[in-house]
Parts: sequence; structure tokens; C-alpha cells
Amino acid sequence: VSMGHSSASYEEALLGIANGATSMTHVYNGMTPYHHRKPGLVGTALRVRDIYGEVICDGCHSHLAALNNFFTAKGRDYAVMVSDSLRAKHCPPGGNYQLGGHDIEIGEDGLARLKGTDTIAGSTLRMNRGLKILIEEAMVPVDAAINSCTLNPARCIGADRTKGRIAAGCDADLAVLDRDYNVVQTWCRGRKML
Repeated sequence: VSMGHSSASYEEALLGIANGATSMTHVYNGMTPYHHRKPGLVGTALRVRDIYGEVICDGCHSHLAALNNFFTAKGRDYAVMVSDSLRAKHCPPGGNYQLGGHDIEIGEDGLARLKGTDTIAGSTLRMNRGLKILIEEAMVPVDAAINSCTLNPARCIGADRTKGRIAAGCDADLAVLDRDYNVVQTWCRGRKML
């Protein structure tokens, strides 16, 4: 069970964890903003280190300083980077698309917004770009950033016996990046794909 898109209080979130919730969806987004007297889900995600927290790492959904704070609080083992990408990923800015029956448009910043509004509907982030933002702009340690894209999501869903790491007996799903984080080669279950 993952908690998110909620105005739950800190105490309600702790009760959720006590009853089996193991992660948070889109920390900082779709939840009550953090307040020092009413920490809510954000405060719970920052305080309870051993619950997984998904965070959108495009630098737009959450400020770079907020990303750094989140990764500092979660350590190298419980942060999970998500793209929040829509099917409009790889499409040029300005196009018109649909999301759940709503018209959306892609901005120059890569964010999808409800057409004619500032309401964020999603992202067009690619994982390799998110990794670059974490390391180069949010100043997250390399091991924590890489774990958030690989091992941590695998652990979160219970697939870490075969996914998320390079080891004997694992599936050998690999992405090779260049110095600028561009994908130059991919492998799926040990088979060259690109």
C-alpha cells in the first residue's frame, strides 16, 4: 500500500504505516504542503526513514532544494525516483493531448498542464534526465541517485531478487549512459536491445 494524493495528517499517516503502508506516492505533490505545525504526509515521508518515498525528479514538480532535503532524509535505501511521465513523453512542447478526458498541453519546461491553466497534469521526464538532475543539479550523492532508479524501486515492489542490481542470478537489465547521461546502449535480460 502506498499513501499519496491525500490530505492525511501526520498521525493518520503513522497509523497507515502501522497498518501496512510501505511507501508514499509523489512526495510533495498531490498532498498537503509541509507545515511545521501540521507535517502531514510530507513530514511523515521525511521523518520515517524506512518507508519508501516516490518523488518526481524533473526539477519542476519539486524544487531542487526540496529534492536534496528528501534524499538527505531518506538516505540511499528508501528514495524512489519516478518520472510521472505521460504518453506525451518525447512529443514536442505545445502539442495538444488528452489525459483522462481532459485537454493538456506540454510546456517548454516539459510539464504537462491542463490546457489554459497552471495546473500540473504530469511530466515528460525521462529517467536518464531525472538522474542527471538529481546528481548535477540537486546535488544528491551518486549512489543514492542511482539506487533511486534501480535497487530501491525493485525492493519496494519485492522484485529485488532479480531486478535492480548487477549480480549473478539477476536479469541483466542494463542501461549504459555516456558522460552527459544519454542512453547509448540497453540490455534486457542480458540481450542487447539498442
